[in-house]
Amino acid sequence: MAEPKVTLDLARGLGLTAEEYDRIIARLGREPTYTELGLFSALWSEHCAYKHSRVFLRRLPQSGAHVLQGPGENAGAIDIGDGWAAVFKIESHNHPSFIEPFQGAATGVGGILRDIFTMGARPIALFDSLR
Repeated sequence: MAEPKVTLDLARGLGLTAEEYDRIIARLGREPTYTELGLFSALWSEHCAYKHSRVFLRRLPQSGAHVLQGPGENAGAIDIGDGWAAVFKIESHNHPSFIEPFQGAATGVGGILRDIFTMGARPIALFDSLR
């Protein structure tokens, strides 16, 4: 089976912008293969790179007296006093949620719980809906 022809329309269909497609060509020094385009679209997706929400995430405190764990780990943690910490997590399963809403949301919820547990915390609330 022949791979589809790599075009800007194909790149857009994979969630890449025209600027990102041009950046791929510039970095590779040539047109990407179909497989390479798929890899870039995954790596530069909201789920992996937070390309749309990064601007908002940067506004959150990343260090300070009460910040126990800032960006870069599984979840963030802040000191709430008396030896207690609050651990927070968001998940970005946009694509599976769009294609299969219930299963995508369940995957997202599972990722949130996993990352809370890996920080040594116990979840007490979850504000993610499976609807």
